[in-house]
Amino acid sequence: MTSKMLEEALASCDAVSAQLQRLDPLLEEVAGRLRRQPPQVAMTIARGSSDHAASYFAYLAMQHVGIPVASLPMSVVTLLQAPLKVSGQVAFGFSQSGQSPDLVNSLRLLRKRGALSISLVNAEDSPLEAACEFHVPLCAGPEQSVAATKSFIATLSASALLIGHWNQEADLLQACRALPDELRAAARQDWTVAIDALRDCQQLMVIGRGAGFAIAQEAALKLKETSAIQAEAFSSAEVRHGPMALIGDNYPLLVFAPRGAEQAGLLSLAADMRQRGARVLLAAPDDIAERDLTLSRAEHPTLDPILAIQSFYVMAAGLAEARGMDPDQPRHLSKVTRTH
Repeated sequence: MTSKMLEEALASCDAVSAQLQRLDPLLEEVAGRLRRQPPQVAMTIARGSSDHAASYFAYLAMQHVGIPVASLPMSVVTLLQAPLKVSGQVAFGFSQSGQSPDLVNSLRLLRKRGALSISLVNAEDSPLEAACEFHVPLCAGPEQSVAATKSFIATLSASALLIGHWNQEADLLQACRALPDELRAAARQDWTVAIDALRDCQQLMVIGRGAGFAIAQEAALKLKETSAIQAEAFSSAEVRHGPMALIGDNYPLLVFAPRGAEQAGLLSLAADMRQRGARVLLAAPDDIAERDLTLSRAEHPTLDPILAIQSFYVMAAGLAEARGMDPDQPRHLSKVTRTH
């Protein structure tokens, strides 16, 4: 029987189609506000998969808009009540449910202290939406599997659309319109070699860099949740500062190497780790001969990570089932997590 995780991952294209039909007027309103009163600093507030999506947004905002972006530790606001000077800045809250008290209270307090508050939430009529000045619905619809898939991809696509409107990039906005068909194609990539390689895996490093590091983080979390693999994400630069001491014969690594300035370093790391005896699964576009897994190309390179995680999700659902696990109901987890 097909898992809900797989069904929902395959429905990501429909979520993005819904965004393309609904969000342009709203995103132009938000972007216009950001351009009229440009902040000097942006903050992201999120946890779990939503925090990984926020990392993708942060890379895009820094690269395209040129604004520094930092992930704000919520305890600084909710527990320590630090007197943050945020007037005139912008805070983005990312969430599937929009219900976690620490997230809601952080955005509420930042707004009270003068920050522009913007939420990107999948659930309708959430407390987080009510706490913020602007709200961007993710349009993914109800998600039943505990392991988020389509809501994560919808957060990435909404982030790209928001950046395109904010920076008035017609080429990026036009490229987003091709995403639904590109996601369908990415879901058809054959990653069964990864299922075979990881069927008995207990630990794994997942490597990325730049906007692709957000995908490595999300992939590592999904492998923990759905296959009980102790997977850890590292930047291809950071892994050389200590973690590579763990690498020995047949140590598994999953390396995401999409197009971009970071690709050369990722390919170099993959080759180096192979020489050290590691079992490397290199995910790269089809012009990279040494790849093990094929990454689809988007119309705009900025969108390549979105297609990468789509291919990964299909593999991850199959891997969980190959390991005898239910990807829809990871142990000890629930769909809505409330932290303070």
